Amino acid sequence: MTGDIETLEELSAEYKESMPADLRETKSFDWYLEEVYADPKVTRNAHQRVADMFDYYGTTYDETEGVVEYQLASEDPLNDGENTFYGKVIHQSIHEFVNKVKSGARRLGPERRIKLLLGPVGSGKSHFDKQVREYFEDYTLREEGRMYTFRWTNLCDVIKDQDPADDTVRSPMNQDPLVLLPREQRQRVIDDINERLDAPYTIQNEQSLDPESEFYMDKLLAYYDDDLQQVLENHVEIIRFIADENKRQGLETFEPKDKKNQDETELTGDVNYSKIAIYGESDPRAFDYSGAFCNANRGIFSGEELLKLQREFLYDFLHATQEQTIKPKNNPRIDIDQVIVGRTNMPEYKDKKGDEKMEAFNDRTKRIDFPYVLSYEDESMIYEKMLNNADVPDINVEPHTLEMAGLFGVLTRVEEPDSETVDLLSKAKAYNGEIDEGDDIDIKKLRDEAEQKAEIGEGMVGVSPRFIGDEIAEAIMDSKHRSRGFLSPLTVFNFFEENLEHHGSIPEDNFEKYYRYLEVVREEYKERAIEDVRHALAYDLDEIQRQGEKYMDHVMAYIDDDTIEDELTGREQEPDETFLRSVEEKLDIPEDRKEDFRQEVSNWVSRRAREGEAFNPQDNERLRRALERKLWEDKKHNINFSALVSANEFDDDERSAWIDALMEQGYSEDGAKEVLEFAGAEVAKAEMED
Repeated sequence: MTGDIETLEELSAEYKESMPADLRETKSFDWYLEEVYADPKVTRNAHQRVADMFDYYGTTYDETEGVVEYQLASEDPLNDGENTFYGKVIHQSIHEFVNKVKSGARRLGPERRIKLLLGPVGSGKSHFDKQVREYFEDYTLREEGRMYTFRWTNLCDVIKDQDPADDTVRSPMNQDPLVLLPREQRQRVIDDINERLDAPYTIQNEQSLDPESEFYMDKLLAYYDDDLQQVLENHVEIIRFIADENKRQGLETFEPKDKKNQDETELTGDVNYSKIAIYGESDPRAFDYSGAFCNANRGIFSGEELLKLQREFLYDFLHATQEQTIKPKNNPRIDIDQVIVGRTNMPEYKDKKGDEKMEAFNDRTKRIDFPYVLSYEDESMIYEKMLNNADVPDINVEPHTLEMAGLFGVLTRVEEPDSETVDLLSKAKAYNGEIDEGDDIDIKKLRDEAEQKAEIGEGMVGVSPRFIGDEIAEAIMDSKHRSRGFLSPLTVFNFFEENLEHHGSIPEDNFEKYYRYLEVVREEYKERAIEDVRHALAYDLDEIQRQGEKYMDHVMAYIDDDTIEDELTGREQEPDETFLRSVEEKLDIPEDRKEDFRQEVSNWVSRRAREGEAFNPQDNERLRRALERKLWEDKKHNINFSALVSANEFDDDERSAWIDALMEQGYSEDGAKEVLEFAGAEVAKAEMED
């Protein structure tokens, strides 16, 4: 490399190095047979290869949820995290999808089903489907994911009416070379390699050659007096097969077109009219294997908005799934091997589910729900990713902006709880992991209750991330036009309110309810802004640390039924119960729950000590909140609250210190001024009234 300039030579060398070494090489069938014995996985079927692909890029097991997180989704290693997925419900959906693929790899049944991704608009179905296809392409480029197919050569030497342009013909279905062996001999090879195979599945291949390849095999065997070795040595070359969606090989995305003009040949292939004049209409060489199922063979078929297809058109999926064959018009059946994935939204699913004539199709689908994210912090990460991937103007996104946008989205998606003690906001916070010990909230009960109330499942309706992302984008550009160098929750709320009724995917019946949810979010933001202002007025990191250490010293003495040395006199004394309760009451921990809380923080400190981590109260969310609130109580008597109410009473140095403290929390200077105006007066009024 010369400086920062990439040369053509360097780019070419890098590209060449990234390609498999054997991409352009041809091998013999004998070589392939040896390779199969050395590494049986090269002859895996589609479900087995896709299942191994998910594990190849890394996994993490969540013991609490009992869910495997697959890093191709949770970390996106190929794109440096650009296309990651967030939220437990989404990783649960991906976990279920992979389980069905892995069950199919073991021939437990799902290999004969459509994996149907069902969810509302903008829930991530298409994004996940695209990600799987992208990683499958990459996996087949690697040594661990390699697969091979074959081509017929020197056909004109034997078949007299063969078009010279067809002297070399690639396997039209990109079939595995093992299908060239007759079934009895093939099965003996498969039995042998299964004894060598280190995998949770066994290799099976009962496919027949596609009609065109079978035609060539018959002609060549007749010529060589049934000497299979002569046929395979003289007329077959083994080539590396790389999945490539753009080339429509091993991957196919099928999109419904005009309902009135749907033609099954789009799926199964059609007559090759340019070859009819050469071979005749009934000749298998005159068939064009360009249907979506043909292109997807050995890989993944992806049906976009699958249930928008006409009922008759969907009948082709009955054979493609249960029998793993396709039946082109006026042609024999063709064996296929692929993972069939479909995507659909709620209206189409409800329509087809209620159609008695679709019973057979519905029975051949395995539904995987793709709901909206139900944790607002996870939801906020979706918007953060959106901004990270974009050319965002030089603008500061103020604290709480994305979280409050996410909270609004979540409130529209979760079912209203029946419990009189848990309101919708508390439920959303519980789903976000904000549950204190002793809180009377049973998340499992809330989820079970919601599943019973929801028509299909919780999170399957509500405002989509696209709407929220669009409004954040509009708010950013509006702020930029008005020369505001910051984006605050208040600005985003205004755009939500203005555009709710203009969004086509939000039913009119929900407007009033969603406006009410928006007010709930405004109030929640006000509480958080007030906390930030209090933090700015009184925060002292060193004092928090000192008070935290003092609290833990007294807690440990209390638990061990021991004494503690007085800081001033040096004498041994009982743990200071008044001090302990002054901290715990800031979290509304009742007297009868104090021991539980003390044991909880004690266990946390002990665990940290075993891991070699120093005590820092900032790392424990509940303890930090309690200490901050106590610090506020201790310091608020020295704060000039009237200066927060009346701008005339501001002391410039005092105001500057408050703004600096807010900026340390992530606010811009102008954003800090806005939050002081928005929440400062509320803080002052409350304290002055007290």
